[in-house]
Amino acid sequence: MTTDYLQEAQALFDYTRSLRRDLHAHPELGYHETRTAGIIARELTDLGLEVATGIAKTGVVALLHGAHPGPVALLRFDMDALPITEETGAPYASQNPGVMHACGHDGHVAIGLTVARILHAHRDNLAGTVKFVFQPAEEGLCGEAMGGAEMMIAEGVLENPKPDFALALHLWNEKPLGWLGVAAGPVMAGAEEFKVIVRGKGGHGAVPHNSIDPVVAASHVVVALQSIVSRNVAPLETAVVSVTMIHGGEAFNVIPPQVELRGTIRTFEPSVREKVLRRFEEIIRHTAQALGCQTEIEVRRIAPAVINDEQVTARVQEVARHLLPEADLSTEGYITMGSEDMAFMLDKVPGCYFLIGSANTEKGLNYGHHHPKFDFDEQALPRAAALMAASAAELLQR
Repeated sequence: MTTDYLQEAQALFDYTRSLRRDLHAHPELGYHETRTAGIIARELTDLGLEVATGIAKTGVVALLHGAHPGPVALLRFDMDALPITEETGAPYASQNPGVMHACGHDGHVAIGLTVARILHAHRDNLAGTVKFVFQPAEEGLCGEAMGGAEMMIAEGVLENPKPDFALALHLWNEKPLGWLGVAAGPVMAGAEEFKVIVRGKGGHGAVPHNSIDPVVAASHVVVALQSIVSRNVAPLETAVVSVTMIHGGEAFNVIPPQVELRGTIRTFEPSVREKVLRRFEEIIRHTAQALGCQTEIEVRRIAPAVINDEQVTARVQEVARHLLPEADLSTEGYITMGSEDMAFMLDKVPGCYFLIGSANTEKGLNYGHHHPKFDFDEQALPRAAALMAASAAELLQR
């Protein structure tokens, strides 16, 4: 590579950091990213790109045409924040009560806009088209039937023009600054959200024999569900079944008529997913029935597993080795049970989803994602922008 993308990204660091801090101070939840989308549209329009707004409610899509014919590269960046009260004490902390960028999406947007500037400066040497996709509602907390990636696909983001490959990234506070995760195959787990209603017969807590207690039945269900991973999934395979919410009852002396359980299921392999979902339903129904209760079970798929294409990933790895030779580059074996709806796009378009280490323990920037004190080392921003820009340019040239 003759272009020094890292040097160019570092030269734009003030721009990137300023954007990131402004977005961090004004976080917006999924499908409500109106201010964020406005900033994105303004920046991309000022570059002269073809910009479309209102895709999947608040999403923004922009096209950058190179001077020469070639493939289409889709670069995706998520925009939404989380319903968390920030506790970082940073000067750029959230000004929106109860809403916080606790997963780095503010950084992703700033990276995406920086990449647009870098690639726009080299448009005369680019072959093909870059399709910038700024996606709403990745976190899946919006209460809609579909998350942001699914809705963008439904509204045609993978058409006109159709991408030949796709790239996405995530700032990753589970690893330190200087680490890169660029691995082929499974990277993130597929995720399901579940809601279970256990129905019994309410009554007085002093005469439980006149009731059918859904609290007891729900308790047995929670314990029994733990056997799925320990006894139904092979030791060398991977799955998670977590009950994260239990709601039932209003008074200390009243047995409620029903209890609600909610939680998540995570898997990688389709066969494991099928087995876990089957045992999940069997255990709930039979356990509750044995204790005299009835059940209603709802399972909603949030995202399939993120699977990176081998050929595209190999090219990104090659770029990373030349661009960031001092980096701790992980090319295999690193997977996470976290999920990502970019998986819906990678299910249809070959691509690579890579991770950029962003933690710094010495600076106290090592809290995990979705923590109220989450923040990252901003030196990760130019590294991420450079790797994304260089990878896109390299893939387009081929």
